[in-house]
Amino acid sequence: MIHSHEHKHNDVHEEHCHSHGCSCCCGEGQNHCETEEEEMSWWKPALSLVLLLAGIAMSAMDISWFQNRWVQLAWYGVAWLPTGLGVLREAIEEAREGEVFSEFLLMTVASIGAFAIGEFPEAVAVMTLYCIGEALQDRAVSRARGNIKSLIAFRPDHAVVIRDGKHETVDPSRVMVGDIVEVKPGERVPIDGTLTGQAAAFDTAALTGESQPRVIEAGDEVLAGMIASESIVRLQAIRPASESAMTRILHLVEEATERKAPAELFIRRFARIYTPTVVGIAVLLVVVPWLILRVVPDVSFDLAQWLHRALIFLVISCPCALVISIPLSYFAGIGAASRRGILFKGSNYLDAIAQVDTVVFDKTGTLTTGQFTVSHVDGLDDSQVAVVAAIEQGSPHPIARAITGYHEPAQAAVTQLRNIAGYGLSAQVTGKTWLVGTTRLLEHEGVAYPTELNDRVGTMVAVAIDGKYAGYIMLNDMPKEDAARAVSDLNRQGIATVMLSGDKQALADQVARELGIGKAHGDLLPQGKVEHIERLMQEDGRQVAMVGDGINDAPVLAMSNVGIAMGALGSDMAIETADVVIQTDQPSRVADAVTLGRRTRRIVGQNIAFAIAVKVLVMVLGVLGVANMWQAVFADVGVALLCVLNSLRLMRHSFLNNRSIQ
Repeated sequence: MIHSHEHKHNDVHEEHCHSHGCSCCCGEGQNHCETEEEEMSWWKPALSLVLLLAGIAMSAMDISWFQNRWVQLAWYGVAWLPTGLGVLREAIEEAREGEVFSEFLLMTVASIGAFAIGEFPEAVAVMTLYCIGEALQDRAVSRARGNIKSLIAFRPDHAVVIRDGKHETVDPSRVMVGDIVEVKPGERVPIDGTLTGQAAAFDTAALTGESQPRVIEAGDEVLAGMIASESIVRLQAIRPASESAMTRILHLVEEATERKAPAELFIRRFARIYTPTVVGIAVLLVVVPWLILRVVPDVSFDLAQWLHRALIFLVISCPCALVISIPLSYFAGIGAASRRGILFKGSNYLDAIAQVDTVVFDKTGTLTTGQFTVSHVDGLDDSQVAVVAAIEQGSPHPIARAITGYHEPAQAAVTQLRNIAGYGLSAQVTGKTWLVGTTRLLEHEGVAYPTELNDRVGTMVAVAIDGKYAGYIMLNDMPKEDAARAVSDLNRQGIATVMLSGDKQALADQVARELGIGKAHGDLLPQGKVEHIERLMQEDGRQVAMVGDGINDAPVLAMSNVGIAMGALGSDMAIETADVVIQTDQPSRVADAVTLGRRTRRIVGQNIAFAIAVKVLVMVLGVLGVANMWQAVFADVGVALLCVLNSLRLMRHSFLNNRSIQ
């Protein structure tokens, strides 16, 4: 049973129609598109419903010719065909595939059984109301699927390339690295590239969920999926379309539905036991009373009565509400998150983030802008700063970019350049050995330096030449606009916050005080960050989410309960290692991700409790002879629809501080 619904509702990348929802009503296969199937899915249950209501009305009006049982059988038999044949066909197909105990079998047995005991209207009602409910559920699920499928519309279908002075329209897959691509106002950027010419404004909603246009400076990176807002822009392609930011987003979202949350896996295991069990109980509802009443004197066994109760039990036992609504809840949560620039790599991570009680932030590039500016230089002359810039110019680190932007690199040859992870750089320039990095680098290489440097607050690049301290360059890095709000939002949810940094402890403490972070640990090498995460998880028993953006953050992202990477400026290694990607560089989206995870888990719990409670109640009433077939059908379809509607509440975005998603 579970497999048909999972197949129907959970494969986001499938382009074909739902096979087991509408098809049970119209008898169509998977080869028709969703639009065609939606059009055809309604007229057959509608026809059955009209014939059913007409038959009930004629019985109530006591129309003479309709009182004949054979006439009624023929009438209701015709009413049954439009819906019943489709369900019967699905039951047979499921049985052939090894899923004997599917909901289609339960509906078919209940409907045919009702005909057998002369309950013709109920026999038709079972199929008709079931198919109407399935069609309504499919519309709701299509809406949730559309929330993610709409991302596909953001993938541009053409690119205008300038080659030999001529404009050529090509498929984005044919754009080569280095090609110049032109984008007109209102058009979507087809590839990732660097902006040539002057600064321009872009709509980034498809990638980040932000409604405000973003101004990108000349030479900066423009990502596929952005929209040119005001003027014609030209870009130089820096990677093929298959590796663009938009393709990466789609790939992550498509893969997300393959990774199941624990609740989904439980339902899969539960259905394999549950369905055969309820079929067995339904059989016992007929057999046990028959055996008991055989030995009880003066009490006859009413086969029709007990068969009727067994059929009611079968109808209400269908776990459609659980099988549909639980995967749908996670699916809707992933879709809602993706429209806010939060990409979960699986519903299991949506579930895991709901249990997080500690969020650990990297500092540079995560809580701060990562855009350093040189504040002052001490002990170094212009020529020495130029050499430092020459040593740093090959590094992608924000500090290196700040130094090369502050002073033009010297033309001297830099040889034997060596990166000492967590410390800095070593190089040979004009026969001298230069050390450029933290004061720990100087200590590591045995270079003496003024101890008061350790008391200075700020990001410092210390310099030594031929084993002697020469001076330092001080840089500033400002916190992001929403960094303080991110911390306060997490604290309001009862989540502890910790910051890890390779900068000096004094600087880490200053930033932590400014942002309201509970604990800060500085002077950390990559291994030191790993040790802190291990201590939190193993010794303190915390459920930890690690937020980072750099290559050095990849180990801690991988080992934490939930790894969260800043996707817009983050390194590819961090993004690949993480479980959640924040496509915008806003740390406040971490709190949004936790909110979504907790809300999804709460709705899943509500659906499970509500569905089980109602079904158990109606099952008991059915066994006792209080509930009839109509009530069983309404309870089954009604519970499923209410659970689906409850799941779709996740698609609303008002609960996230009323932020616009586009």
